[in-house]
Amino acid sequence: MQEFICYCFAFTREDIEKDWRNNGRSTIMEKIAREKQLGRCDCNLKNPKGR
Repeated sequence: MQEFICYCFAFTREDIEKDWRNNGRSTIMEKIAREKQLGRCDCNLKNPKGR
């Protein structure tokens, strides 16, 4: 079973760990933060915890 970290963009823990290993930092987390700042996420609708 996949453990989603970001329901809006469907990133899993495994995706973020692989991104970190490949890039020396998490470009995925940077993308999530940027998209949230721009109001392009639906966490309140897509995340079962509503955040």
